[in-house]
Formats: sequence, structure tokens, C-alpha cells
Amino acid sequence: MKTYLIEKYGDQSAVHAAELPDPQPGPEDVLVEIHAASVNPLDFKIRDGAFKRILPYRLPLVLGNDLAGVVVRVGSSVTRFAVGDEVYARPDKDRIGTFAELIAVHQDDLAPKPAVLTMAQAASLPLVALTSWQALVEKAQVRPGQKVLIHAGSGGVGTIALQLARHLGAHVATTASAANADLVKELGADVVIDYRAQDFEQLLDGYDVVLDTLGGETLEKSLRVLKPGGKVISIAGPPDADFARELGANPLLRQAMNALSFRTRRRAKRHGVTYSFLFMKADGGQLRELTRFVDAGQIHPVVDRVFPFDRTRDAMEYAEKGRAKAGKVVIAME
Repeated sequence: MKTYLIEKYGDQSAVHAAELPDPQPGPEDVLVEIHAASVNPLDFKIRDGAFKRILPYRLPLVLGNDLAGVVVRVGSSVTRFAVGDEVYARPDKDRIGTFAELIAVHQDDLAPKPAVLTMAQAASLPLVALTSWQALVEKAQVRPGQKVLIHAGSGGVGTIALQLARHLGAHVATTASAANADLVKELGADVVIDYRAQDFEQLLDGYDVVLDTLGGETLEKSLRVLKPGGKVISIAGPPDADFARELGANPLLRQAMNALSFRTRRRAKRHGVTYSFLFMKADGGQLRELTRFVDAGQIHPVVDRVFPFDRTRDAMEYAEKGRAKAGKVVIAME
């Protein structure tokens, strides 16, 4: 099969096309012919080696964390899927590799593709939709009437998190460029902060939840817009001990991660709020829940541009350099 992979960690020049043997599904695996995949910031971090101590991948490594496609074979113990089913998924963190023609995915991580979406649209959703769900529903337990701030509302996670927060009944603020103000309002933002001209810390106060997608100074400021008891959930800040435990990391690595987030957690405590790091996990059951919202018209994907498979490197470069105006960059195999 054709793939795009890395044989060593590095910049974009490390990514290249290569032929690999077709994957062989295990008893509970589903072999999927990939029709579309999407590009995520996680792809660049994995390529760069940013997670090599946390996620020790064996090289060569096929990149890619989202897919939509058609089932072509099922393992002997698979009960939920059949050949010909249209599906989508974010494979488990240990089994990534969607920049390829085929992939074997555990049936627990797979879900039926939303009927109302094209393959390209469906491929844009799994990672960002699961991130939004696990941040706002699982960790934050957002309730109607709560105030939620979502950073970078026109980004991949932001475009879905805004819609989900609105569906949950929250009052939603977001940061975005003036050019994307109308879009993020359509998606569910009640308040739009132009991050180029305004300081959200000076304009917002008393929030229950912040979903931080940027880290750094944005994360530090986010602690100060929360009310006592508020929560900041970050996908870009320093990892914490809870994340290390989820990974099954050894005590030394848990201690190291705890040290990385110590300063942020201490500042959060001073403000009477809590900080937690989220590294989303694959979950076919949650994707099925999200599929219901998509098919009901309550959540829809935002796709900036679709590249053909033989231009996967161009798609990655386009996304990494921030050229996308809003939403996701997708790679189509067809």
C-alpha cells in the first residue's frame, strides 16, 4: 500500500512517500480502505519527536490521526461492522497511520460515518470532535447557563467545540480574528474577542470553563478570567500527573510530568481554580454519540481545503504554516 511516513524524527523534509505491506487485521480489528484523512497539529508534534519520550513509536512510522473510509475485511471476533460499512475513526494513539491506503483499527475505536457527510467532511471530525467532547462533557461537565471560553474558535478544535458548547446550553466566548467573527458567531459564539486588537483578559470575567488550545501566555491569562472553582482544560499546556497515569507511565516519568505542570497548577491554585491537561483518547462509543448530533444537523464540520493524497506533504505544510482560514485541512484518496 502507498503511505506517507517518517524514518527519523525531524521537520517536514523527513516526511516521504513509501510502499508498505498491507496491514493484517487481528481478531477484533477492522481493515479500512481509507478514502480521506485530515491533518492535525498532533501530526507535526509526532513528526518532530515532541512526544517520543511519552509515546515511543517504532520507526518507520506512518503519520495521520483521522480517517473516513470503507470496511474491506473484519477480524474473526468483530461483531459491530461488516464489509462495505462506511466508517470513521481516530485510531488509538499506539496505532496511528491514516496517511495510507489501508489501516487496521480496533472495532472499539471505530464508528459508522455520519450519513449526511462526505468522506472528506467525516475525516475532518474524529480527533477534534473527541477532543471537544472529552474536554467539555467528560472533564468540564458543562451545564446549561455556564460561561465557557474557547480559544481559537476558527481552528480545528474550536469550530467543533463552539457548536458542542452551544448544544450543551452554555454562554460561549471565543477568541478569533475579525475576519472570522461572523463564522464563529454562526457556530455558537455569543462573545467574540478579536485577538489581534483586544485582550480577552481585560474583557472577560467570571467564567466557569476555559478550553485552551494555545498554551503559553494565553493559558496564563486564562487562569485569571475564571471564577473561583472554575476549570481550565488545555490541549497545549504542560502535561500533568493524571495524564502520565492514563499513559501507564513509570513513576519517574509521572514525577517529571508533574514537575512540568507544577508552576501552572500552583498559579491555578492561587486563583482558586484548577488546571488539567487533555490528550484525547480514541473512543468509538463517543464518536457514535457525536454522529447523532451531526446527522441531526446540530454539529457540522468546517473544512478549509482538500488536497489529493499525492500532495500529502503539501497539505501538511499548508496546515503547519497556518494558511488555513478556518477549520480543517483534508487529504482525499479518491
